[in-house]
Amino acid sequence: MQPEQLNFCLRRLLKLAAPLLVATLLAGCKGIPTQSERRARSELQTVARLYQPGARQVRLPVLDTNTTLRTLLTFALLNQPRVEAAYYEYAAAVERITVERSLPDPRLTFEMDIQDVVMTVMPGLMAEVPWVQKLRIRADAASAESQARYLAFESAVLQTAYEVKRAWCQLYFLEDRLRILRETLALAGELEQIARARFEAGRVTLQDVLRAQIEQERLRTEMANLEDSRRPLLAQLKAALGLQADQPDPPVPRQFESAPLDLSPDQLWATALARNPRLRQMEAEVRLAEAGIRLAHQSRRPDFNAGLEADLKAAPVMWRPSLGVTLPIWRDKIAAEVAAAQARKSAAQARLSAEQIQLAVEFAEKSFLYREATRNLTLLAEALLPRAWQSLDAARAGYSAGKTEFINLLEAERAVLEFQLAEVDAHARRELALAELSLLIVGLTPPDAPVPNAATNPETPILPSTP
Repeated sequence: MQPEQLNFCLRRLLKLAAPLLVATLLAGCKGIPTQSERRARSELQTVARLYQPGARQVRLPVLDTNTTLRTLLTFALLNQPRVEAAYYEYAAAVERITVERSLPDPRLTFEMDIQDVVMTVMPGLMAEVPWVQKLRIRADAASAESQARYLAFESAVLQTAYEVKRAWCQLYFLEDRLRILRETLALAGELEQIARARFEAGRVTLQDVLRAQIEQERLRTEMANLEDSRRPLLAQLKAALGLQADQPDPPVPRQFESAPLDLSPDQLWATALARNPRLRQMEAEVRLAEAGIRLAHQSRRPDFNAGLEADLKAAPVMWRPSLGVTLPIWRDKIAAEVAAAQARKSAAQARLSAEQIQLAVEFAEKSFLYREATRNLTLLAEALLPRAWQSLDAARAGYSAGKTEFINLLEAERAVLEFQLAEVDAHARRELALAELSLLIVGLTPPDAPVPNAATNPETPILPSTP
């Protein structure tokens, strides 16, 4: 090929291909979003405004001595890496909708026929065009997956809120237990003084004094064990808040905060069925499987490819359009794809049913624990503790008068301690059962949570909406 011929061909190639390439790039730079994609992006924008990824360090509340439980929850929900990871997985799933509904990238082609000289120079453009409904169904499947990812994000929010409440509750009631032990230790010291005075008067033996001293040592050991348990509980609270081990310990709120559920059991169960994120995630997976079935049925439809080439050596230029079509002739393959998609839907429906059964079991268990702890609190506060204190007063008076043995006085003191600690334990169990019931089972998001409509109103719908 002579240099002047090559230059001539290249000039003609650039002259014809450049406008074609520019037109292709400008026309194909943006596709047409589906309805499910528009809805998913709108929901993502709503969540992003609440969560504000990248600006959380500015929005984190200050943790000081006046920190409340609500402040701790807000801090944790914005700072917890597990919540952040779930958010970005949700955002990536929304972006995937655009990928699934977009046409494949077109291809530029170039062919030459060469014998002794260049016979033909043919640049061209080729494009693959799937059956029209396939892209829409793929977008619907990706939308269902993005909804499942959103619900996984919401589950991470609720799990984090529960872990903060659990650690805070344990730390708060730890202080109550220590207070009770300190008061009981002071009481044991008073009993020792009574026993010592009676021993010095020759009315009792040294055994009563020793028993009082043994009781005080036992109480001191229990206090030391409780003090030592503070460190792992603080570590749990720091982990729930998303704080590193080398960061300062967060303050523990001094005021007790409870959020009772003012709903009947039937209302709670109906709310759990409607709002539990695990159930709704399973429902999204069923919708994803249904989209997979529709897409598998589309395997019977052919796909197309079209192209256009230009012979630059011809005068005038010769255009060569081309059209191809796939032939879906392997019926057993198509039948297998449909059967596999139907099996995936059946599996998703079975998982949904299993989750509903498990949710019913957990709801019954936590509701029972809450009612049991409430009954125990009423029993301890209204009956057992008042009578235990009366018994202790009577035993102390009887021992001072020489009518009661010291062992009876000691047993009365231990009964008061046991009932006081049981009251604290029942209170802690009730609060933990309430937190798990409201957050993980019913799915009520706490105020200030970075999810749409974060409130305790079970009648308020939450995103994402179902198609």
